[in-house]
Amino acid sequence: MITLENVTKTYSGETTIGPIDVKIPSGGITSLVGPNGAGKSTVLTMMGRLMGADTGKITVGGLDVATSKSNDIAKKLAILRQENHFVTRLTVRQLVGFGRYPHSAGRLNVEDEQHINSSLEFLNLTALQDRYLDELSGGQRQRAYVAMVLAQDTEYVFLDEPLNNLDMSHSVQMMRQLRKAADELGRTVIMVMHDINFASRYSDHILAMNEGQVTHFDSCADTMKSSVLSEIFGTSVRIIDDVDGPLAVYF
Repeated sequence: MITLENVTKTYSGETTIGPIDVKIPSGGITSLVGPNGAGKSTVLTMMGRLMGADTGKITVGGLDVATSKSNDIAKKLAILRQENHFVTRLTVRQLVGFGRYPHSAGRLNVEDEQHINSSLEFLNLTALQDRYLDELSGGQRQRAYVAMVLAQDTEYVFLDEPLNNLDMSHSVQMMRQLRKAADELGRTVIMVMHDINFASRYSDHILAMNEGQVTHFDSCADTMKSSVLSEIFGTSVRIIDDVDGPLAVYF
């Protein structure tokens, strides 16, 4: 379980997050949604200990992210931010290997190689493993970064907009793989999403934010309602009951 208790953060002199009090259950996929600037990425970053909270307490799987040892945190959670800038020229396999650093400290063993191979296969990257990152498309690089996070083999996986740079086909493939990671590998996946239809189709829970506050946290079925989504996004949203589930229409 992930718990946030009285969590606040103020930055840029005027942007304030919180106070936030929420408990996110273990298992499955929880998507963070809401308008731009709502605070979704900031909250995810604080949960992953890449940014400290001003007040309050965040625990992930029983670990206090502010006080636990870095190596303990790295074996409990993995996080992928929007901005991924590796200045060193790396191959896909080398990048994915970085996910094993908390376990191997850079000295890869047989078990590490097995995790790397599994992650490459999981994201359909085996054929690209010897290509350099700067030789890949944006979508291929995004899949490589997600493979790196999965190779870390943590119970909790935090992803900030995992569909960045992905076309329609690869977006579907990515979401199916993340759903598979939750169902078959037992990962708890928390991700920031912009597309409410992708979020509702593949998630178990939706956590909505606006102006730094959690405004809604419920199942996908109870979130995909016209009145709820119109309030979350501040625009008129119509729901169509499709054979594959409800679809939000907002254009």
